[in-house]
Amino acid sequence: MIVPGRIYADRKMLKEIIEDKSIEQVVNVAHLPGIQKYSIAMPDIHLGYGFPIGGIAATDTEEGVISPGGVGYDINCGVRLMNTNLTENDIRPKLKSLVEEHFKNIPTGPGVGGKVKLSDKDYSSFMRDGVRWIIERGWGREEDIEMTEDKGFIPGSDPGTVSRKAYERGRNQLGSLGSGNHFLEIDIVERIDDPEVAGSFGLFKGQVCILIHSGSRGFGHQICTDYINTMIDYMHNNKIELPDKQLACAHIKSREGQDYLSAFSAAVIYAWMNRQIMMQLSRNAICKVLEISESDLGGNLVYDVSHNIAKMEKHNINGSEKVVC
Repeated sequence: MIVPGRIYADRKMLKEIIEDKSIEQVVNVAHLPGIQKYSIAMPDIHLGYGFPIGGIAATDTEEGVISPGGVGYDINCGVRLMNTNLTENDIRPKLKSLVEEHFKNIPTGPGVGGKVKLSDKDYSSFMRDGVRWIIERGWGREEDIEMTEDKGFIPGSDPGTVSRKAYERGRNQLGSLGSGNHFLEIDIVERIDDPEVAGSFGLFKGQVCILIHSGSRGFGHQICTDYINTMIDYMHNNKIELPDKQLACAHIKSREGQDYLSAFSAAVIYAWMNRQIMMQLSRNAICKVLEISESDLGGNLVYDVSHNIAKMEKHNINGSEKVVC
């Protein structure tokens, strides 16, 4: 291990954590070239691919590496919360119809087609413009951009770094939920702990909210698959040895590392657009069933936050400021 491992959990959580091999993965991540300070795991730690789910690492951008498995197969899987002007009493009588309308409007399941079909030109356009590209085509509001992480755009996408197979897998899936642990929920705000903070987010007790958890679908999955294979070759050619081949990586400054980050950026934007479309579909479904307008609904985006992601950030590392991934 180049650095120690650090797990944030209480005793009860730790008993469950010990039952799988996620702690072993924390140890393995601590071997990554250029890793800084600690290999970290958050309280939701469980067995993942190379990294544990809930695992975090920072690597030096000059000498360190990027690991596609560390980012995850579902690039920019994340969570989006939309508030409304509605209360439980407003929707309870029509809850069954609301659920059915959501199922009818929002495609779910593995490989199921989405609401937006992409051409090669469309791919190039959204890589340039970010989530704004899909909003300008009627899928949402200008103010949604402000409440999306990084305003729905990450620079550096190059269409040439994405494989033809990734393009084909993503072409018909934009605006679909997927499967596994992905969900769209109709929720009620049950408890308010800090009224001032809640108010600033437009949240109140008894309020109806929509919570969406999804990512970049087959597009991001294929990009991860492609670059894990590329980086296994890179490690062999550059004599990088790690305890788990699932940690396949390349130096950030290498051509392979830069190509991955470029393709990764495209998948990040794809995921933001995917959740954006589904949020608008949810707005449409609620308005139709309750026979109200969008202004009556409210339907404001509170946040869209990513969890399967890599970013270049400045941090204080051992007393000095350093740019890390």
